[in-house]
Amino acid sequence: MTTPLLAPPAPASPWGRLRWTLADGLTLIGRELSRLRHEPGELVVGLIFPGIMVLLFGYVFGSSIGVPGGGNYREYLMPGLFAMITFSSVMAVTMRVATDASRGVMDRFRSMPMARSAVPFGHTGADVLTGAGNLAMMAIMGLLVGWQPHRGLWPTVQAFLLIFLFRYAMSWLGCYVGLAVRNEQTADQMLPLIFPVTMLSNAFVPTGGMPAWLRVLSDWNPVSALTTALRRLFGNPGAAVTHPSWPNEHPVATTVLWSVALLVVFVPLSIRAYRRKGR
Repeated sequence: MTTPLLAPPAPASPWGRLRWTLADGLTLIGRELSRLRHEPGELVVGLIFPGIMVLLFGYVFGSSIGVPGGGNYREYLMPGLFAMITFSSVMAVTMRVATDASRGVMDRFRSMPMARSAVPFGHTGADVLTGAGNLAMMAIMGLLVGWQPHRGLWPTVQAFLLIFLFRYAMSWLGCYVGLAVRNEQTADQMLPLIFPVTMLSNAFVPTGGMPAWLRVLSDWNPVSALTTALRRLFGNPGAAVTHPSWPNEHPVATTVLWSVALLVVFVPLSIRAYRRKGR
C-alpha cells in the first residue's frame, strides 16, 4: 500500500504564505534554468528558431506580399513574428509541465515541504526568463535584416513590456494544459493546434481581403491585437486601421485585456489542477 502524500503545513499569516510561495517559486525557477545547462540542445534550438523565422518569412514572403500603405515588408513582419513566438510559447510550457507530470517529478514535489502554488509559479516564471533570450535573438536578427523601432526609447520599452505580459499570461495557459494532459506524447501532438491561431491573424498578411466573418475572428485574435499594438509602438508599417473594429482601434488595451483575462482564469485553474493531482 502506498502512503498518501500529505500537504505541507502552510504559514498562518497571508504575508508568511506569500513569502513562502515566492521563495519556493524562485527555487523552482532556478531549477528550470539549471536544467537548461544539462540540456543545452533545447536552449540552442530556442535561440536559433527565432532567427530562422526572420530569415524564412522575411525573404520568402517579402518578395510577394505588399504592405498596406507601402513600406518595407520585413519591418511590417517583425511585430507579427514577435507575436507569433510569444503565443507559441504556450506549447513550450505545456511540454515541460506534462513531462514533469508524466515522469513523477510533480509527485516528488508534492512530498516536499513546499508551497503548492510554487510549482506553477516556477514553470511560468522560468518561461518568461528563457523567453527573454529568444526575444533578444529575434530582435538582433530583425535589426540585421532592416527592422528597427522608430518612435524612440519609451514606446519601444512599452512594446517589449507588452510582449512579456502576454507571454506570462500564455505561460499560465500552457501550465494548465500541461497539468490537464499529464502526458508528454499527448502534449507534443497538440503542437499543430497553435498554427491556425497564429496564421488567422494580421501577423504575416493584411486581413482586409478576408471574408467578413473571417476578418472578425482575425480582429479579435489576441495575436492580431499584439501585432497591431507592436506596429504602433515600434512605428512600423501596417499600424493604420484599414477597417474599423474595437481591437484595431485600441490594440494595446485589447492585448492588456486578453492578458489579464488569461491570468484571471488560468492562474487559479493551474494551482487548483496541481493540488488536485496530489489527491
